[in-house]
Amino acid sequence: MNIIITGASSGIGREVALKLAGSPENRVFVIARSGKALRSLAEECENGNIVAMPFDITASRSSLRELKNSLSADPGRIDILINNAGYLVNKPFELHTVKEIASTVAVNFTGPAALISELLPLFGRGSHVVNIGSMGGFQGSLKFTGLSWYSAAKGALAILTESLAAEYAERGISFNCLCPGSVQTEMLNKAFPGFTAPVSPVEMGAFVADFALNGNKFFNGKILPVALSVP
Repeated sequence: MNIIITGASSGIGREVALKLAGSPENRVFVIARSGKALRSLAEECENGNIVAMPFDITASRSSLRELKNSLSADPGRIDILINNAGYLVNKPFELHTVKEIASTVAVNFTGPAALISELLPLFGRGSHVVNIGSMGGFQGSLKFTGLSWYSAAKGALAILTESLAAEYAERGISFNCLCPGSVQTEMLNKAFPGFTAPVSPVEMGAFVADFALNGNKFFNGKILPVALSVP
């Protein structure tokens, strides 16, 4: 399978990449802004099937088009896209700067949306797009002060998932959104200093990897909570 993972330089994305690359028949294309971290990830893979692609998903549409052209040449078809990139600032709603708001919306919503749009020609029947949301963006879940912009952006990603599942059902492309709760990542540590999550990145990475491979056999257009605690 040809698999693309964004936000793969650390945390959940990194562990998903290692898990999926454990099968030699998979080719895993990892995307993040840090080329150094991606190269380190590729070197750690024993099967040599991780391809580092340093890229900022919030880049211009012309840059996204260049990425698509590169992927069109190799691998040509995308079986799985995992939109895992995330950005979080824990700050009162009214104190967010314009730049912080723009980055939050771009990384958590408009960037993944634009990436999906650009890569659509490379998806075929049976392809699976997995958007990584958050319990903060899951309707009816417990909400926390300081995370309003982040939660709203992840909520938008969830609604986009439902919409795209309906729009592309006839083409056989599946879209699902996983909403993790607390996972012991660097992003969680910054948002909630001193808090110990009940789930490790390795554990969540294994879950996401399995869902990416098999979830579309049972789900399409679903927003699924994956949480023991929030946070």
